[in-house]
Amino acid sequence: MIIRIEIQGEDPITREYHEPVCIRTIADEFQQKHPFRIVLARFDRHVRRLDEMISRSGTLELLDMRDSGGKMCYQASLILLYDRAIHDVAGKKVRIRVNNSLSKGLYITLKGTAVDEDLVRSVENRMKELVEQSIPIQKINSNRDNIIEALRARDREDLVENIEVTPDLENVSLYQLGESIAAFSDELVPDTGYIDLFEVKQYKYGTLLRFPHPRNPASVPPFEEQRILYDAFSEERRWSKITNVRMVSDLNRMILSGEYKDLILLCEALHEKKIAAIADRIAEEKKRIILIAGPSSSGKTTFANRLCIQLRAIGLKPLYLGTDDYFLDRSDTPLGEDGKPDFEGLSALDLELLNRDLSALLSGEEADIPRYDFKEGVKEFGKRITKILPAQPIVIEGLHCLNPALTSQIPDEDKFRIYISPLTQLNIDQNNRIPTTDARFLRRIVRDAQFRGYSAAMTIDMWPKVNRGEDTNIFPFSSNADAFFNSQSVYELAILKKYAKPQLERITDRQPEFAEAQRLLRMLKYVVTIEDDHIVPNKSILREFIGGSVIV
Repeated sequence: MIIRIEIQGEDPITREYHEPVCIRTIADEFQQKHPFRIVLARFDRHVRRLDEMISRSGTLELLDMRDSGGKMCYQASLILLYDRAIHDVAGKKVRIRVNNSLSKGLYITLKGTAVDEDLVRSVENRMKELVEQSIPIQKINSNRDNIIEALRARDREDLVENIEVTPDLENVSLYQLGESIAAFSDELVPDTGYIDLFEVKQYKYGTLLRFPHPRNPASVPPFEEQRILYDAFSEERRWSKITNVRMVSDLNRMILSGEYKDLILLCEALHEKKIAAIADRIAEEKKRIILIAGPSSSGKTTFANRLCIQLRAIGLKPLYLGTDDYFLDRSDTPLGEDGKPDFEGLSALDLELLNRDLSALLSGEEADIPRYDFKEGVKEFGKRITKILPAQPIVIEGLHCLNPALTSQIPDEDKFRIYISPLTQLNIDQNNRIPTTDARFLRRIVRDAQFRGYSAAMTIDMWPKVNRGEDTNIFPFSSNADAFFNSQSVYELAILKKYAKPQLERITDRQPEFAEAQRLLRMLKYVVTIEDDHIVPNKSILREFIGGSVIV
């Protein structure tokens, strides 16, 4: 028997083997030619751990952290390593909770021990010792009953509870490192020797577990304080207490018992209260230019319109502007590195015209506000000649609104900046969070299918480029915000699942997007679907993605 394996890369190469071969053997052979540490593989587009065997011909991709699957593999493996080190240093009764992403890392709190600098240093040193020992990370596959029995033996009722109320979980994969055990929807590395790049830092009431960014998997990036995001996650934790939903199992129980209708209305009331509070603050501070920005699928359009309604409710008459109307004519749009027009960069906007119009409006003068004809690729004038009252605010929503260069000619004292993003605070279990990026990703997949005619495969293909644009144009300026609005609702994954699951299931293993679709489907298995979504209000931010909105 001859096994022919085509190893993908810049220069694909075919190897022949006369017996089954371990993927790790192939990865070790090609590691020197690979720019970063290989942590995962895809064989014929199916995700495979490095310690798995290949017994037939096919195509193999060797993945590092630049790939989304490789990134999640590294993070999940690092969480298990951290959990083991905590138990070794502070005792087996200590429990960790992975809360959210923050400052290029994960914010983790501990139950059962105090956090101080000595503990943090001891944990980091223990993690390094475990890495040097290259201890195997064992994968355990079994049915629900066997897994529940194994978890109860290790006092992991948080995991048991979730499995028991999740009908879609017929089989479960557990990963074990010593006495530490966790259930991840992602594959993990074969042993601790693969996860040698990290930093543990004491932060607020817990720790930051920091690791390389996908743009540079070779080093841990410098620490950046993200106060506004920490405060936003703190607010989300308060909302979780109000809704009584911290874990997916809490949400699933409410859905199965029919309590989810009250939950939906409560979440929407929290949103409305927050938007009203932001409007009151704008009025109190007498701000004239309200700038709203956030990453893709944050719900910026719905939020901006609802904010305008709240401003009107307190006697103001906001003028709504979109930065899209200030695109340069298509013939003048600069080209990106790929030689195609770059519509994402700040240079794609007519900044001089925008600042001139805003200055005129603030001075009580008329401005000829353009409308951009996306079909023809030109600005049209003469249809929106506008003048505003002295106290009238201008609400502007767009990709670059937190970038000072967008409104460089407008005095800062006139501006109020709002950063919007759905920050998910919903955990599958104590060790396993649902990433905020995945929540946005599912929103985008659903909206693209509902309103833009894009398949899930097309959205998955575009998503890395969208993320790169956010890394350049949005995230570096988030600290400029005066207020943050969390557009996430704790129930929304149960609604989005109904729309996203069929789209993702249409992607076959003949398509390059198959592995990413399967990763999202594995995550969605933990969530019970809400089939009847009529209770979602027609002004909800979620309606921007599933349809039925009266706002957009």
